[in-house]
Amino acid sequence: MAEFDTISKHLIHTYPHDFARFALQHDEVEIVGVVDTEQPTVEAHRTDSLIHVQVGGEEALVHHEFQTTDSKPPMPYRMAGYIGRSIQQHRLPIYSIVIYLRPDAGRTDPGYYLQERHGFRVLVQYKVIRLIEIDGQRILDKGHPGLLPFAPLMQPPAGMDAEAWLRQCVHRAQQVPMDETLKANYLADLAFLSGLVYKSETIMTILAEETMYESSIAQYFTEKGIKQGIEQGGRDRAIEDLLDVLEIRFGLAASDPLAARLEAIDDVQRLKQLFRAAIQVPSLEAFRHLLDAAE
Repeated sequence: MAEFDTISKHLIHTYPHDFARFALQHDEVEIVGVVDTEQPTVEAHRTDSLIHVQVGGEEALVHHEFQTTDSKPPMPYRMAGYIGRSIQQHRLPIYSIVIYLRPDAGRTDPGYYLQERHGFRVLVQYKVIRLIEIDGQRILDKGHPGLLPFAPLMQPPAGMDAEAWLRQCVHRAQQVPMDETLKANYLADLAFLSGLVYKSETIMTILAEETMYESSIAQYFTEKGIKQGIEQGGRDRAIEDLLDVLEIRFGLAASDPLAARLEAIDDVQRLKQLFRAAIQVPSLEAFRHLLDAAE
């Protein structure tokens, strides 16, 4: 879940307005800022993301929680805790949303925590969004860049098969105007999220055919690429994949002293953690800082 969580929250930080409007179904939303509830770590763990907004002149928080599967403990208990802590810390109204990424997840989530015992009633409500129930074509037509990478997980138009839908989503994402380096990362996010539904071979084929980027995007950022590439390849493969990610994202040169530091690491589990951090961090300097802090 950590990799999908990281990508989802990166998109929120980049396109907060898209997510706030999607959650509230309200176009008149002003973004005040995105609240970082926890700084990135080498373990690549981040807590829930909060968007500070103004709606109708009132300040509030929009809270997103992304889930690939049904959670343990059950989501109502988790959300009651998240919402309570956020209210205590920020003292603002809060709109909380759980977004289920997999088509089979979230079917039994009631959207509330309820306790009624001995005359005491506690009710905490939140909104449940299952992407498979969202009209994907509507998202493509609106063209909000923050939401487009999630479109392959949404409901395709009637009569359209899954592969044709993924191809259409990739084509639409390719049209989003942005710097070419950012575009590669953006399409990688779409590829990674698509891995929840589509086979990696299908994703890589469509990316290679529909975009100017090689299938290496999918190779490194789909679920299979991360989990199998490192676990099956051992230390040497782990180092190679980590350096490739840093080169693709930040242009890390083979002669950079950072490359030599990474090549000296023997612990495969640590390399895996660093690989995930390399996907998450916003810059090469941020990655160096994480590496320094862990030593």
